[in-house]
Amino acid sequence: MNVNIESTEGGVSVARAHGRLDFGASAEFQKALEGAVGAKPKALVIECSELEYVSSAGLRAFLVAARAAKAGGVGFAACALQPAVKEVFEVSGFSKIIDVQADLATALAALA
Repeated sequence: MNVNIESTEGGVSVARAHGRLDFGASAEFQKALEGAVGAKPKALVIECSELEYVSSAGLRAFLVAARAAKAGGVGFAACALQPAVKEVFEVSGFSKIIDVQADLATALAALA
């Protein structure tokens, strides 16, 4: 699991997740997202086009980050979910809790 966080010109941070988000990787992922939220961007978008798998521990990391973003007044969304990850989000109900967009451009527009 690897996550790279970059800033856009509009004050939005984009976290690009790569690999498998399982129990072993979830703590590091959560820490990276919390750090990104703590920097107080306008919004944080998790770009998931390279995220192959997410476990329940990974979902928890998304939830903790989303709650921290909400508490800090930071917009939060996930985008470009692979079919397997999208299915986990839908079955678990996370797609109703977290704003999920089709792609990065759509997520950035929704958070503008």
